[in-house]
Amino acid sequence: MMGPSHALSGAAAWLAGSWALAQFAGVSQSPLEVAVGTAVCAGGALLPDLDMSGKVTRNQGGATVARTFGVASLFVAEVVEKFSLGVYTATKLSRDPRRDNGHRTFTHTLPFCALIGWGTTALATAYGKWAVVGIVFFMAGLALRGLFDEWAERAGWVIVTLASGFIAWFTAANLPGDRGYPLLGLAVAIGCFVHLLGDMITKNGVPILWPIPINRRMWRMIGIPNSMAVKVGGKVEVVVLRTAFTIISLLSIAGLFIPSVLDRLNEDFWASR
Repeated sequence: MMGPSHALSGAAAWLAGSWALAQFAGVSQSPLEVAVGTAVCAGGALLPDLDMSGKVTRNQGGATVARTFGVASLFVAEVVEKFSLGVYTATKLSRDPRRDNGHRTFTHTLPFCALIGWGTTALATAYGKWAVVGIVFFMAGLALRGLFDEWAERAGWVIVTLASGFIAWFTAANLPGDRGYPLLGLAVAIGCFVHLLGDMITKNGVPILWPIPINRRMWRMIGIPNSMAVKVGGKVEVVVLRTAFTIISLLSIAGLFIPSVLDRLNEDFWASR
């Protein structure tokens, strides 16, 4: 799927999950916590495509996520792509085809989802609030680039970076205390996992079972049959799926906050009588 669809799917997954936790497990979050978790999950849903690099010196090409912070993120994408290709080459078996790029390899696996989620939690736990600010800055940039793709393309990476900095500053100014915020790692991991699910319904699939060898192949692409696959950038993705993700997000927001708003209005009404 394309970047905006991935970002929307991550946001929808986090908002729907937050509503379910509040509804059935009594786990409540403040509006800021929901917003931060949603931004991080939406950003995480773009993270696996850091293995699709572009032209660093020209500030061109690459996946949506690779263009977020201009040349800096394109350089990171180049490093990730080469690392992923190295992992593929080092672990491929006799029936795995030869590849000259690392797209849809290591960053599109379950171990990557788990590793990046664990690393985010460990970083936030070890360094507290300021690590959280850095994580929010990076993930908010990815989320802005994905959720508001056309605006970000027109505004350019400098404006996106400044907007991400403002979001990080606002978060720092309002975060309670100095604690680990373990939900951030969960949000990143869920975002990455949702990305894999999104790519599994497209034509090429993802190596989600790696590193389990199957018939002398380590990197078997798993997905739905090509006859049923969603065309990347086609009407099903752009119209049907994005509309569904948007509706899920809006309904989840309503379910999370409208009851408390109505309770507050009811209390104010009876207090004024």
